[in-house]
Amino acid sequence: MFTGIITDLGEVRALEHRGDLRARIGTGYDMGTVDLGASIACDGVCLTVVAMGDDWFDVDISAESVSKTNIGTWEVGSRLNLERALKVGDELGGHIVSGHVDGVAEIVEMHDEGDSTRFTFHAPGDLGRFVAPKGSVALNGTSLTVNEVDGARFGVNIIPHTKEVTTWGAAKVGDRVNFEIDTLARYVARLADWQG
Repeated sequence: MFTGIITDLGEVRALEHRGDLRARIGTGYDMGTVDLGASIACDGVCLTVVAMGDDWFDVDISAESVSKTNIGTWEVGSRLNLERALKVGDELGGHIVSGHVDGVAEIVEMHDEGDSTRFTFHAPGDLGRFVAPKGSVALNGTSLTVNEVDGARFGVNIIPHTKEVTTWGAAKVGDRVNFEIDTLARYVARLADWQG
């Protein structure tokens, strides 16, 4: 379980195709405080630490995860938003994020509004129905508040601080981002479908 508050910027150091994809990710985390088997959200994808060193960790990524996320676009040098799993007693500053990506959204527009940047995204498939104005979404692991929704399109504002401490400062139109709908929206929709 995560909050969508990014706590480190990682970098892909190596990619190796085995039965699954193995990625080595450089980090500023104190790896002495991370256990083997720990979960770390990498651009919003919950992945398991399978090996580590002083300033890196390895994760194995299944073909299913690659097919449902933007991991297929990762290359050596790619920057990633990282978040360690929530611990009991941690501040919940964003919203409840599972790290189970629902699909890949695309940035279709960007423009500055004051010091912030307004991003417009196109939600994949029928996932736009789970997005509500003033609701939450996780995009590349970042908890963001939705401003407006128009069918499959929705907009968010990203403030300067977020652009500085995440990968959002380097984002551009056409980028594909990992998209996780709000957990509450998922269950409300399921109940409505079940009762209907």
